[in-house]
Amino acid sequence: MNTLIKRIGAIRVTPSRFFGFWIALAAILFAMTSCSDDLDVQQSYPFTVEVMPFGDKITKGETVELRFEIKPEGNYANTMYTIRYFQYDGDGTLKLVDGPTLVNNDRVLLESKTFRLNYTANSSDSHKFLVVVEDNFGTIPWEQTFEFNGKDSNEDNGVVDNGSIGMDSVSNSSL
Repeated sequence: MNTLIKRIGAIRVTPSRFFGFWIALAAILFAMTSCSDDLDVQQSYPFTVEVMPFGDKITKGETVELRFEIKPEGNYANTMYTIRYFQYDGDGTLKLVDGPTLVNNDRVLLESKTFRLNYTANSSDSHKFLVVVEDNFGTIPWEQTFEFNGKDSNEDNGVVDNGSIGMDSVSNSSL
């Protein structure tokens, strides 16, 4: 220990060594204090929902299938999506294919980002309902109104591209 002190004392301190020591010490302190242990992990991403084309006419007792795909701008594994709807014209039921029948304005957890809904008309009137998809982070929800006109049983049962109802986007990919 004594020899170490003598060796340190024998070192000649020049101005460049003196200032170099303080600059190196300042750089080390700056590097250690400028780091943060907090990770900036983004959990909430905006999303859209693509809807496949569907027919716009329905008769009492008929079922129309609506196919959806959620398209988030980023991917966070713990994001959960819920769906709810509000029917304000007509009488019918909306059911998740392979899932529960939806209750007006109650949220249901979606198991997948691709899902299908079956709407069954209980009357021959026109039908209007709003579908809302939300995530668990409170981002702006996706909403779309679906409209079906009543039709006579002798009308053509062809599928009509319903682009006039303000769909956000239509995907040609298979769900």
